Amino acid sequence: MIPLFVDLKEKRIVIFGGGEVAARKAAYFAREADVQVVSRSFSKRIDGLCVNRTTLDVTCASDTDLEGILQGAFIGIAALSDSEQNTRIGIICIRNGILFNNADGEPGDIMIPSVTSGKNYTIAVSTEGRSPAVSRFIREHLEVSFSNLDAMIDLQENLRQRLKSVEPSQKRRREILREVLQDPGIWQALSRSRIEAEGIVKMRYLHE
Repeated sequence: MIPLFVDLKEKRIVIFGGGEVAARKAAYFAREADVQVVSRSFSKRIDGLCVNRTTLDVTCASDTDLEGILQGAFIGIAALSDSEQNTRIGIICIRNGILFNNADGEPGDIMIPSVTSGKNYTIAVSTEGRSPAVSRFIREHLEVSFSNLDAMIDLQENLRQRLKSVEPSQKRRREILREVLQDPGIWQALSRSRIEAEGIVKMRYLHE
């Protein structure tokens, strides 16, 4: 598997299951995609999400019924407590050329990573299903250790534009940008004030 960032606007995601696992996956996709959740019952967390709901006991549904529900889907997700039913949904998805993610059962061809994001960035972490706890640990560590990452990206973007007008050497521009990234004083200043951090950059690296 390789990581990708995919634009899901106007894409249809069908999730089978109404419990907490299904709710987490629905919350992940509902920010951008058209999400349909199929289950015989729904957790309170799903009630609060902007998703379409279809009440159905999958164990009583035929393959034809499920194919009808999945028609036009970009991704099918099986998040039922019954691994055999999850695998069954996966087989139907694969047969119909629909990307598939499986919460429990035979692996699908999509894995949903642990994600942290800000205004300027998105970071996804995956252990390919081997240890979700490790993925979560790395995400939480990044959120704590780089709490000012958005501000640093803004600073880097502005500095990069400034360097184009004052530093003719592309190699030296890259070096300065990296030196700023590795400067603990600038990270500390960003936690207090972006103006303070920019002042340090001007003094240390632009000599202004």
